[in-house]
Amino acid sequence: MGASLKARATNDRSVPIAQSKRTPLAGDLLQLVESSLDDDKAENIVVVELSGKTAIADYMVIASGTSQRHVGAMADHIQRRMKGIGLKGIAVEGLKQCDWVLIDAGDLIVHLFRPEVRLFYNLEKIWKNTMSTDITEAQSAGV
Repeated sequence: MGASLKARATNDRSVPIAQSKRTPLAGDLLQLVESSLDDDKAENIVVVELSGKTAIADYMVIASGTSQRHVGAMADHIQRRMKGIGLKGIAVEGLKQCDWVLIDAGDLIVHLFRPEVRLFYNLEKIWKNTMSTDITEAQSAGV
């Protein structure tokens, strides 16, 4: 998934993610997670930019898997890639059931859901006032 396929929605215009302001570590981590999710064929990938909105993280990534097994595999692959670049202190919750897995990597938080669980919690609605990117829609639009 090249940077040319991704755009960050900001009101009426789109800014390529590669041009958005972010710390190098958070940006590299975001790219790693997006690549992993793309490789694993995650569905409805959304990136929410949190910097300047909250101190909990710079980015939040929300994605869906088709089943509990798919969600668990995506979480495992993300963890392996994070550990592979030397990231320590990764907190993971929800691996036992794999309905909703949360990966907290400090500057980046990843939420992986089964579709019906994602619909129930609707995190996108909670964070709707922040800038977000629907990666799937950006790819479809050819951005």
